Amino acid sequence: MKKTLVIKLLVVAIISTSFFSCNKTRDYKDSSRATGWKLNDKDGGFQYNPKAKEQETGPGLVFVEGGTFTMGRVQDDPMHDWNNTPTQQHVQSFYMDETEVTNLMYLEYLDWTKKVFPVENENYRKIYEGVLPDTLVWRNRLGFNEVMTNNYLRHPAYALYPVVGVSWIQAVEFSKWRTDRVNEIILETEGFTKRGARITDVDANTTFNTYTYLNTPENAYGGNSEITQGGKTSERKVGRDSTGLYVQLKDGLLLPDYRLPTEAEWEYAALGLGSLRSYNVYRGKKKYPWDGQYTRSGKRRSRGDQLANFKQGKGDYGGIAGWSDDGADITAEVKSYEPNDFGLYDMAGNVAEWVADVYRPIIDDQFNDFNYFRGNVYTKNAIGEDGKVQIVTSENIVYDTLSNGKIVARNLPGEILQVPVDDKDTYLRTNFSDSDNRNYRDGDKRSTRTFQSFNEFEDEEASTTSKMYNSPKHSVETDSIGNLDRQYDQANNRTTLINDQVRVFKGGSWRDRNYWLDPAQRRYFPQDMATDYIGFRNAMSRVGSKSQTGKRPRN
Repeated sequence: MKKTLVIKLLVVAIISTSFFSCNKTRDYKDSSRATGWKLNDKDGGFQYNPKAKEQETGPGLVFVEGGTFTMGRVQDDPMHDWNNTPTQQHVQSFYMDETEVTNLMYLEYLDWTKKVFPVENENYRKIYEGVLPDTLVWRNRLGFNEVMTNNYLRHPAYALYPVVGVSWIQAVEFSKWRTDRVNEIILETEGFTKRGARITDVDANTTFNTYTYLNTPENAYGGNSEITQGGKTSERKVGRDSTGLYVQLKDGLLLPDYRLPTEAEWEYAALGLGSLRSYNVYRGKKKYPWDGQYTRSGKRRSRGDQLANFKQGKGDYGGIAGWSDDGADITAEVKSYEPNDFGLYDMAGNVAEWVADVYRPIIDDQFNDFNYFRGNVYTKNAIGEDGKVQIVTSENIVYDTLSNGKIVARNLPGEILQVPVDDKDTYLRTNFSDSDNRNYRDGDKRSTRTFQSFNEFEDEEASTTSKMYNSPKHSVETDSIGNLDRQYDQANNRTTLINDQVRVFKGGSWRDRNYWLDPAQRRYFPQDMATDYIGFRNAMSRVGSKSQTGKRPRN
């Protein structure tokens, strides 16, 4: 009798243990820890992607694990100016292009733009013209450079060379285009959208935009449901919204934005300080993206070879012809030189590169030392009278006339119209109070030389001339027949070229002496102008864990 009772108790214990064990597993995988409701129920309810893993590395990118470093610590500072004050900063993990954006990559952008927005249509002509690089940047009043003017962008001999003649604004627009094309092919490859539609079915009125798809998917591809619901997985509900039709952000399939790196990200990535790490400190500092204090290799097999292409002296853009030169008198094909410790090529030499930041002489680390960036302009989706987001159409494309008279499209058909945030979004907030934060704590009224608390300037002239950044204010307008009316600022009391439209560019180029190869050096240039020595590369934020591999044993 006792033996039977003991056996029954053991059976009950085993079943109970099994039940609670299953419940524990089910709690994590099958049912909500908040409500106990079943997740991904075939009858409906909350759906999520249980197979979602770490963020995929986007095309062309390499992973850069974040950390702390001293930003602005230059090896040579003969000017002793404000420009390179060392500050301790922390950068989150991110991804960065292995190389600069090449002519071939940019030509793909031009080809897509021309097909979707044909220049034969007067309504779209300015779109294509606005994304064209300025090939005339190669001209020099006393130099014979027409071969680059005519060939550098399009000739296959230069296909893998970094694109130049691209303004900061054009680089930003390329980044937005790249984001949409990458996410578009992800949806097609995963079987959510119609196969091949991105090539055969897309025109100016049926383009794909990532944020339109995420916010109002029924309006993606111009509302063409044959494309958005034409994939092979139309019957699958897991990984889709409550209607079982569209992918959402929570499914983890779509990638974050391709964008320009911030100045802090670029400098951190260029330095590649991993080789100097000793436990939780860096032992020493680096002058270049490679180890050592010299621009020539000390390795046995490549001893004496230049590690980047740059201007070595007056009238010397490559050295004496033969084994000892740097292999390039202008730009060089990407990957011509060894990568740094992060696997990034040409972080010194070749071309200097645009970064996202608005330029100011100092980095305000007293206010922020985490993911530092100056240039935030917060916007939100425009909502129409019907309560729905407003989609840009071919009839209301948003154009912008730049200071040099060039016209560029800022919002293309298929995108959601953006408007500045207002007091409804900022009321009683402690972290931001305005839409435009480009000159926050440096350039606004409180930054002026004559600011007095509680007092307003007596006249407008005083408020203008007393500002810290009192730059010229040119005016360019276009009349009804397309003629430009240029009004140059004739004032004699301007004190600087710095304003909210100048952007930082980093790194030395083929035109620069080795002084500028130091990743901590920084310069600025107007965001709507281009040169023959500034290119760019893209970055992408990392979502999720800081590291791809997790913690590793010290020994």
